[in-house]
Amino acid sequence: MVDDDSRPKGVEASFERSIGRLLITLTYAAVVLLAIGVVVLFARGISPLSGGPRFDVGRLIPDIVALAPGGFLWLGLLAVIAAPAARVSAAAIAYARVGDRSMVVVAIAILGVLAASVLTAIATT
Repeated sequence: MVDDDSRPKGVEASFERSIGRLLITLTYAAVVLLAIGVVVLFARGISPLSGGPRFDVGRLIPDIVALAPGGFLWLGLLAVIAAPAARVSAAAIAYARVGDRSMVVVAIAILGVLAASVLTAIATT
């Protein structure tokens, strides 16, 4: 295990700033995509309570090009889901760089739980 006092403070601060920028960018992207989806939804007179299209990765780009609300909404939701996974992935890389193997294992286990939950959701819909 790596002792916290052996890590350079500048490296930790730089890492935290980078992660913060990543999370902020993903959050802004998600909000913008969801807002566009809602505006297009209402512009087309579609009720948000009427249900929506099933998730289909192959339809994301065509739906966005066609200005279909489902493409923007699904892509926004994917950005929301990607934020925690990106944070944990970046942490795993940072821990690996400083040699903290136990934290790398924990981060990979968390990613495994996230992946299992996504796969379970896909399988049960």
